[in-house]
Amino acid sequence: MKEQLFTVLKEKEPKMIEIRRYLHENPELSFKEEKTSTYIADFYKNKDVQVETNIGGYGVKVTIDSGKPGKTLAIRADFDALPIHEETNLPFASKVDGVMHACGHDAHNAYMLVLAESLIDMKEQLTGKIIVIHQPAEEQPPGGAIAMIKDGVLDGVDNVFGIHVMSTMETGNVYYREGPIQTGRAYFKVIIRGKGGHGSSPHMANDSIVAGAHFVTALQTVVSRRLNPFDVGSITIGSFDGKGSFNVIKDSIEIEGDVRAMTEEVRTIIEREVRTLLEGLAGMFGITYELNYVNDYPVLVNDVHLTDFVANSLKEAGIEGVAEIVRCEPQPPSEDFAYYAVERPSTFFYVGAKPENGPGYPHHHPKFDVSENSLLIAAKSMGAIVLDYLDKYQV
Repeated sequence: MKEQLFTVLKEKEPKMIEIRRYLHENPELSFKEEKTSTYIADFYKNKDVQVETNIGGYGVKVTIDSGKPGKTLAIRADFDALPIHEETNLPFASKVDGVMHACGHDAHNAYMLVLAESLIDMKEQLTGKIIVIHQPAEEQPPGGAIAMIKDGVLDGVDNVFGIHVMSTMETGNVYYREGPIQTGRAYFKVIIRGKGGHGSSPHMANDSIVAGAHFVTALQTVVSRRLNPFDVGSITIGSFDGKGSFNVIKDSIEIEGDVRAMTEEVRTIIEREVRTLLEGLAGMFGITYELNYVNDYPVLVNDVHLTDFVANSLKEAGIEGVAEIVRCEPQPPSEDFAYYAVERPSTFFYVGAKPENGPGYPHHHPKFDVSENSLLIAAKSMGAIVLDYLDKYQV
């Protein structure tokens, strides 16, 4: 069956590229992907498959039922874009000003649609069920995964697989890792309130900027002095809004920050320390504060047993165009596939997509692009493990 699937996918490679380019030209932001969702649903019209729309918003759930007993496997692709002005000069560059597929989600759905179509045509040879999850809003918290889960997309599902194409990883390689693979994330916004005044009379005011600056400096000790040196965590202050007049002492400022951690324990420690520092700040500077602290995407943890199965399946598949199957390092960004992994044993892996010409710009860069050779590799890789999983995976 694998060779049959690989042959069909190779024949349909131009179709994958055509879909990818259409989606790239017509990006939509998170939670606004109405046309993309309709395009995906329309693709399955007149196919022998069950299609459910508006799952958790604009999500699309496709059930490929072999009619024979077996496991139920979900495979997921996300389809939202980013608020970035494209600078690639590609002939199929975004037609939407200020919106761009700068993370490869166009490629995810291009390979997934064609793979799903091919599996539908083969379903009489399969066992069990395949749930294809076309997910909106990966880029924007609270993310689309959690809403689709609440709407029942994982009902009856045993395991979940996902792929991300990576512009900074070599095309021709497929990458995996067991255990914690991508960071969990938190966001915080704090408003520090002092007492405004004239710059010539600081003794009659209470400077919120000085208090805020001390807070930002003190935050640097959280990672260096509160975390175990072997643990992974980071705190970034992305916005310090204290703009005013040069001779006016501000009565309030706003600070926004980003937190990343590789374990839930570290994420909890960082939150505790942020709150402790603010309490100390209030006593030290006589200010008050308002804190909005939101933990969103969890740490993405790949199930060890399932990931070992995936790696072995890929190594044994002998996929043309795949040079190496590589155990990679964990990745710093967060990913809302983590919500699926919390609910079901799951594996998320990577397909190298570094462009053949020029540098491989990182994800979320205005010049981001992927090698379109990665589409067929992604389709064959996911297809191989799907067939092996349905045929022989045992917990």
